[in-house]
Parts: sequence; C-alpha cells; structure tokens
Amino acid sequence: MITATAEINLTALQHNFAQVKQIAPQSKVLAVLKANAYGHGLVPIAEQLKDADSFGVARIDEALALRAGGIVKPIVLLEGFLHAQDLPILVANNIQTVVHIPHQIELILSTKLESPLNVWLKVDTGMHRLGVAPAFFEEAYHWLNQSKNVHQPMRLMTHFACADESDNDKTQQQIALFEQLTSNHVGEKTMANSAAVIAWPNARADWVRPGLMLYGVSPISELTAAELHLSPVMTLKSSLIAIRPIKKGESVGYGAAWVAQQDTNIGVIAIGYGDGYPRNAPSGTPVLINGRIVLLVGRVSMDMITIDLGSNPTEQLGDEVVLWGDGLPVEEIARLAETIPYELLCNITQRVKCLYL
Repeated sequence: MITATAEINLTALQHNFAQVKQIAPQSKVLAVLKANAYGHGLVPIAEQLKDADSFGVARIDEALALRAGGIVKPIVLLEGFLHAQDLPILVANNIQTVVHIPHQIELILSTKLESPLNVWLKVDTGMHRLGVAPAFFEEAYHWLNQSKNVHQPMRLMTHFACADESDNDKTQQQIALFEQLTSNHVGEKTMANSAAVIAWPNARADWVRPGLMLYGVSPISELTAAELHLSPVMTLKSSLIAIRPIKKGESVGYGAAWVAQQDTNIGVIAIGYGDGYPRNAPSGTPVLINGRIVLLVGRVSMDMITIDLGSNPTEQLGDEVVLWGDGLPVEEIARLAETIPYELLCNITQRVKCLYL
C-alpha cells in the first residue's frame, strides 16, 4: 500500500521540453526550476534537462543546491542578490544574476570582485514588481556597461503581467516598450515566460524562460494542457485505507460539513493538507480510482480525505488513487479549490515521496 507519492514522469518532462523547442526553435532556453522545480525536485529535474541552455532559480540557496548536486550548467538568480557579501558567492559558484534595482547596481560598482559577473538587466515595462524604471534604463545600462565587474555584453530582460490572457493588449504594449528601450543596445534579450512562449510569438527573442509548461500544465487559461500537446509530469497518488457504510442522514468529517442524502459507502484516502492537498478543495472535487471518477465529500483533513464510493463499490483496500496528474488534470483541481496549478504543485510537502519514472 502506497502512502502519498508524487510520480514524476521524466519522459513527459522531455516531451514538454521538446514542445518548447518546437515552438521557439531559434531561442535559447532558460528552464525555470525555482520552488524545488515547481515541487518536482530541484536536482533530479535539472539532471534530466540536459538540452537546456541555462537554469533559472529565485534564490541563492536554490542555486547553491544545484551546484552541490553536481549541476554545472549556467544558473541565473531571477530575484537577484541583496547584500554585498552575496557577490563573492555568486562569482565563486559561477552564478549569474538579474539586476533590477539601483541598489544592486551600486553594490556591483563598489565591490571588489575576483572576476566579472554575468548580469541580466531587468527593465520594468508594466509588471511593476521588479525591474529598473524605463526612465532609468539608459543610466543603468551605461553604468553596468562601463563596469569591469560586469561581463560584457549584458543580457536584457523584462517580465509580463498578463501574458496568459491572449486578448489583453497589455502584453503587446510591454513588448513595444521593451523593444523601444533596448533596440539600440548590445546584448541578448528575453521576455517570454511559458504563457508568452505559446501566445506571443514576437516575445520569444533570443531566450525563452519556460516554467509551468515544462511540467505539463497549461499556462493559458482558455487552453488545456492536452490542447497544447503538453503531458503532466507529476501524478499525485495515494491509497484507499478504509471503506465504511454510511446511512442516509449521517455526517462525515470535521464540522459535520457533509451529510449523506442516501445510504452509501465512504472511502478514506491517505492524503491531506499535510501532504499539500488543498484544504479548501470542496465536496465534489474529483479523484480517480481504478479508472473511475469519484467525488470528495466533507472537509480535507491533515492526513486524510473522504470520497463517496456509492452504494455498491467495487474498490478494495489498498487500491491506488490519483489526486491529480495522468488522467486528472491539476488545472481542474486548482479551479475547484479556487487557486492556481502553481500553488498546488509547489505546496507538495517533504513527507510526499517522489518516485522518478
């Protein structure tokens, strides 16, 4: 009998990477591995993406974990650094960095380094989160371009706010502003995250930065992963650990939140919010057992969920249950739980066993 297990399909991962290359054949690929490779396992996923040109992480400890795991490919620190003492660590470990605020530029100019940094200068074209202001871009580029602490040429980047909405003009406005600011500047350019790789061809540029689509999840709200020819990499599974009859009018679970409308049988599955299954998944959320869709009833507990097996169940103790993945898209579970697939994948906890297939 298995407990909560995330099966990671490495063939699906390779398939999804090939889809990126098919869509953007002229672009280099910065594969995004932040948040433990979206819950799939940082080093194991990096080891499989041998054809990626670079890896993107959010924080220094993620980059150092890749280096400690034997990963030698270029690594880009997408959130950049904050302190002067971070810079020697980046240099010593050959970690590239995004620069997005004047403070970082000041630290680069004023710190003595043993060798130059590889810098990705980020400009804010409308996301209004990270990135130098358009009015400051020329000055930022000038100072970094003149610094012996910066390997030349720099790379230039921006990030989109609404790329997953193919009918939203904001993305095209951001593309136009980025091109206006950078067209006369030397350096490879990158704009496209997963959604833009698919929906905005003129954003693909020299580099693309796929994240969610690598893991087989649609980054476009109106399109499914299957429609985009993406295959789910993670299938979250567990086992049926109890079956019990319930009479009409009896309640199930904390708060007596669900009451049986007829005589039925309840199955108990060994997974809960302690494993990363969303606590706010409502009654009616599907699970897949022996090829049959059955529905969650009652509240999600820390270690268990309950499902309605009906009046004449054929399931047996120990039967395998799919919570999302192959046969049951994580997008559907996210929609019912009123969240996004990113959160479900990234929230997988340490007690979930990862099995690489």
